[in-house]
Amino acid sequence: MKVIEAEELSKNFRVKQKEKGMKGSIKAIFHSQTEEIKAVDKVSFGVEEGEVLAFIGPNGAGKSTTIKMLTGILYPDSGKVEVLGINPVKKRKQLAYQIGTVFGQKEQLWTHLTPYDNFRFFGAIYDLSGEETEKRIAELADIFELADFINTPVRNLSLGQRIRCEIVASLIHKPKVLFLDERTIGVDTVVMERIGLLLLELT
Repeated sequence: MKVIEAEELSKNFRVKQKEKGMKGSIKAIFHSQTEEIKAVDKVSFGVEEGEVLAFIGPNGAGKSTTIKMLTGILYPDSGKVEVLGINPVKKRKQLAYQIGTVFGQKEQLWTHLTPYDNFRFFGAIYDLSGEETEKRIAELADIFELADFINTPVRNLSLGQRIRCEIVASLIHKPKVLFLDERTIGVDTVVMERIGLLLLELT
């Protein structure tokens, strides 16, 4: 069973252009010029249930843009996409209850709260009962070894610890699909390997 189906997905962005210096800045105010950048160009692929898929490419290759179209954050200019049989463009909220996302350059945790308080918060967002949330926190805290810092404010955690907590927060509601965008940015190779192994335990 395919959980993700993408067919010729394309996305372009219009970027303002200006000449160098003050003269260029003034000219841009009255005669702005834009350039169309092709971020994703007719990408097609499918992902089967239980399969792990990785996007590999240089900065600007369209990896993050593709993930954002799969999750409904961005709309494709053309092409079709379905995740778990749901069109992200038309039913983003419905899809949100079925997927988990971690964006390496955008934190979802409240840094003044502890990981535990954050997890409780996310449990409430996804309409889990207090008992369900506690059970899920206990399971994931054990798998990701959070016991030593689960009650420490997020702002005081190391980068590796925060990344583990970000992933746990995205797994609280037992999503059927997990999207990870630059999940280990800035993390050393030892921690990267550890996080990868932990995620494999859940597949």
